[in-house]
Amino acid sequence: MKAARFYDRQDIRIEDIPEPELLPGTVGIDVAWCGICGTDLHEYLEGPIFVPPKGHPHPISGEEAPVTLGHEFSGTVNALGDGVTDLHVGQKVVVEPYIIRDDVEVGPGKEYQLSKDMNFIGLGGRGGGLAEKIVVERRWVHPIADDVALDEAALIEPLSVAHHAFVRSGAASGQTALVGGAGPIGLLTAAILKAEGLTVYISELSEKRKQMARDAGVADEVFDPRDGDVAEAVRARTDDEGTDVAFECSSVPAVLDTLIDAVRPGGTVVNVSIWGHKPEVDMPKLVLKEIDLRGTIGYANDHRATIELVESGKLDLAPFITARIPLDDLVTGGFQQLIENNESHVKILVDPHA
Repeated sequence: MKAARFYDRQDIRIEDIPEPELLPGTVGIDVAWCGICGTDLHEYLEGPIFVPPKGHPHPISGEEAPVTLGHEFSGTVNALGDGVTDLHVGQKVVVEPYIIRDDVEVGPGKEYQLSKDMNFIGLGGRGGGLAEKIVVERRWVHPIADDVALDEAALIEPLSVAHHAFVRSGAASGQTALVGGAGPIGLLTAAILKAEGLTVYISELSEKRKQMARDAGVADEVFDPRDGDVAEAVRARTDDEGTDVAFECSSVPAVLDTLIDAVRPGGTVVNVSIWGHKPEVDMPKLVLKEIDLRGTIGYANDHRATIELVESGKLDLAPFITARIPLDDLVTGGFQQLIENNESHVKILVDPHA
């Protein structure tokens, strides 16, 4: 079968590899679509990061480069391993792509995303969505309704990241939120917040991304910091209080400063983005306003709730799909597009069978 294999920085090869073996307790999946994540792009440009380098196998998967990429994917069940009786062949599914130790509990309330040596399918080994087929442990496979399109379903994984950020914020319907940055994760975070009943403001510089936010209907208002003080604009719309919550989705220090300024006293700022450097934080304002600054990583028991939002029709994921490409065009039509034309894209989907 065809698969995209990461060997090293800027060395990704489309190769024919053996089909994965079906084991007891696992599910065989024909991959329909796989999204290119910002993490994949970082691996291509700067890696290996999450990918275990050659000669340094991952402590759980036991694998090292080359590995098959892709962790944002959807597909249909093609086979069930011994002991799997609650799914059926042909069923639509998505995958929660974790690699964690077998003895880590994953039930409600468990913070398995923080477990030692955690990694992701499609980065740390165990196959990936940028291949025609994959075999996954049953606990990571989530069924979806037949009427959910498989291309849109490929966005459920990054959408679950946004849902986890929402849960971490403690926000509730009727409250107000400011999202800093309208890149892919910022737009999906705004989509979750709107679906959960919040009033959502977005701060963004890019004209194309501002228009995407408006076209997708995920913001009540979009601000450009070049046009004036975003925090002042937010206070003017919230009885001079500020928003209840804010979400940092840009990894830009000035955006973090704006969010700390714009959130109300006693409010919460959730950092969703991955930083490549250590930013300065306005600690005096954080202290004097008693702001909670919280981190978030991945997801934990978020997929089911996210899937239910999609199945309910409260979220329209179609506007976030900005290109569909065959696997053979992964580098030129995928990674190079994200490098050279980043502001025009939210999610590029790859068809591993094309």
